Amino acid sequence: MKQEMSEKTPAARSRSPSVNVFEFLDYRAFLRAYYAAEKARKPAFSHRFFSRLAGLKSPNFLKLVMDGERNLGPETVPKFSHAMGLSGEAATFFADLVTFTQADSVADKNRAFERISASRRFRSARRIEGDLFKYLSHWYYPAIRELAARVDFQENPKWIAAQLVPKISVPDATSALNLLLSLGLLVRDIDTGKIMRGEPTLTTEHQSLSLATINFHRQMLERASASIENTPRERRDLAALTVCVGPATAALVKERIHRFREEMTQLCDADTSGTMVYQLNVQWFPLSVAPGEEESK
Repeated sequence: MKQEMSEKTPAARSRSPSVNVFEFLDYRAFLRAYYAAEKARKPAFSHRFFSRLAGLKSPNFLKLVMDGERNLGPETVPKFSHAMGLSGEAATFFADLVTFTQADSVADKNRAFERISASRRFRSARRIEGDLFKYLSHWYYPAIRELAARVDFQENPKWIAAQLVPKISVPDATSALNLLLSLGLLVRDIDTGKIMRGEPTLTTEHQSLSLATINFHRQMLERASASIENTPRERRDLAALTVCVGPATAALVKERIHRFREEMTQLCDADTSGTMVYQLNVQWFPLSVAPGEEESK
């Protein structure tokens, strides 16, 4: 007698997904979790069987995709959704995960993440993910958190908006204040009721954290560029150094920059009488290709 599972079995085509797609940001991780769950539920489940459900010619295409050796295209995404029992919002969400994971540009990744984070079911499952992404993707969120260290800090969005350079809108200041409190990046003193900086432990998946970090650095570089014209020279320090060094020295410079940042962090953390929020950007990047690289371009 043949196994119960067959590509012609209607129940196999209409079953509900065994894992929640809204708990993932990497569609390959979702596929791996899905396959493991199906395999545990029905040992006869295989890559070949999945290919039959999805109407694919390659019997091991699912494994190649899970391992990152193949990507999903516009034609295969709906086939995968159908095979896994995804429909409606879940199928749309899976398609957005594919776009987010495979996007080549930061702009495309940002657009995909906006669609992902707009999903109510995603926000319910992964609220911290979207909130932390928003925190790092808007330059004024970290600035407001540091602004709370001032002794004269006011829990007033209008006051907060006016303190920043450039100024932000009152609604943006309100949203930032609420999110910072929600994440624990700002906390309320039990005795005084005053808001102060918190020290939460926040983690997020590599994909969104990496993208948010890119957004953060880009915005802070834009602020640095604007400071050339908008900030008095005595309040800023901008310098550049162009040099030609070997790999060993380049690595040593990077190590010393890291050490310098740690020293500056300790120095600034020890200051309990802050009056202004400053931003320190340090960049170390190549302006030429390495020997032999030009041939491969």
